[in-house]
Amino acid sequence: QVQLVESGGGSVQAGGSLRLSCTASGLIFGDLALAWFRQAPGKAREGISCISRTGGSTYYADSVKGRFTVSRDNAKNTLYLKMSSLKPEATAMYFCAAGPKREIWDSAGYSCDDFLYWGQGTQVPVSS
Repeated sequence: QVQLVESGGGSVQAGGSLRLSCTASGLIFGDLALAWFRQAPGKAREGISCISRTGGSTYYADSVKGRFTVSRDNAKNTLYLKMSSLKPEATAMYFCAAGPKREIWDSAGYSCDDFLYWGQGTQVPVSS
């Protein structure tokens, strides 16, 4: 049974930093690309970052580019998201996902979508 468990969420003030973790089990972690999504209250889910199997390719949404950093430790079956200079609009439930049905490398860079496995999420409220 595949499980993805996020941790590290919690209240933070605007301008602050937070690191989220996602620990996986029940799958061959190093064989799968991974991603972070978020869903703010009343809004659609947004894909914010994706990382390839080796970590050599990454994708960031424009809304987080330059402030968020995705990484992975395949030996620990863990995905990370370091979030810096947080803004109140970053308030959301953050989810990790594994096993995209599509990975694309093209002139625009790397991206991935349509994921098979999802975590339950961790809440990140950012206060102003």
